[in-house]
Amino acid sequence: MKVIITKEDLEKYSRLDKFLSEKLPDLSRSVVKQLFEAGEINCETQKLSLKKLPPENTEISVNIPEAVDTEIKAENIPLDILFEDEHLIIVNKAAGMVVHPAPGNYTGTLVNAVLFHCNDLTGIGGEKRPGIVHRLDKGTTGVMAVAKSAKAHEGMSKLFAEHDIERIYETIVPAKNFPLTGRIESTIGRHPTNRLKQAINVKAGKHAVTHFRKLDSYGPFHHIECQLETGRTHQIRVHLSVVERTPILFDQTYGNPAQDILRLKKELKTEDEFVYEYPLLHAKTLGFVHPITKEKLHFSAPRPKFFETLLEKLQVIKSEN
Repeated sequence: MKVIITKEDLEKYSRLDKFLSEKLPDLSRSVVKQLFEAGEINCETQKLSLKKLPPENTEISVNIPEAVDTEIKAENIPLDILFEDEHLIIVNKAAGMVVHPAPGNYTGTLVNAVLFHCNDLTGIGGEKRPGIVHRLDKGTTGVMAVAKSAKAHEGMSKLFAEHDIERIYETIVPAKNFPLTGRIESTIGRHPTNRLKQAINVKAGKHAVTHFRKLDSYGPFHHIECQLETGRTHQIRVHLSVVERTPILFDQTYGNPAQDILRLKKELKTEDEFVYEYPLLHAKTLGFVHPITKEKLHFSAPRPKFFETLLEKLQVIKSEN
């Protein structure tokens, strides 16, 4: 593929990497850099630099190697798709689905499912694979965005890095009292003694901010909405359990599911079993400007059936108070 620098290009661009990423829509600036360093971007008449656009009429040759098939296996796993175009796929992730293959979960993941569903992946890092720009914990349900091209992946990554994205979650917490609204700020990083957990204010922790508001109360149970300003691992779970001392219902890592079940049975005056093996956290809303088309997008996912049924049962407590 060849591109020729015009007078208009010189007026519009100052850098070669930005020029090429604009002229060749499938290439992000990071991919342009990879190609340049691999010797795939050349010119017979000029010594090229990514930081500077060469003179008018300079002809540049760009060789884009074919994206190779990923080693990750495509699997025919049903997906609840909220939106899809050539750049992005937005899904309502189910509880129990791991996002990306890793030790202990090499199959059955969201990536395995997307690989089967999408036959138009253009490649991320030279591989035909979907681009994961944010993650939901295995047990967390709700809206999640996946990039289908390097350009979209870079654009979405930038939105998340700059916190230029709307992310709203909802959950239920057991507590005698809970504030109407609040803002939690701390650093979050790996727990110093338990590698399965995150902790606040630890060495090398990253800045984290969570805003919350109470949607409703049912005796000692409170329906909470949380909006993320940042997106750290386990952020909502850590902030509610450690700072507010109110772990999310059924959170085995930061709370006490057995105690939650006993409390539910007592308050609801029932012997019904409340079987839910994950923290009750739902990614309700995701809103952002499409990194390629610049269209304003806003997605919402309905609560999982267990969440909805539990809220209906909790209405009994509210009506009695």
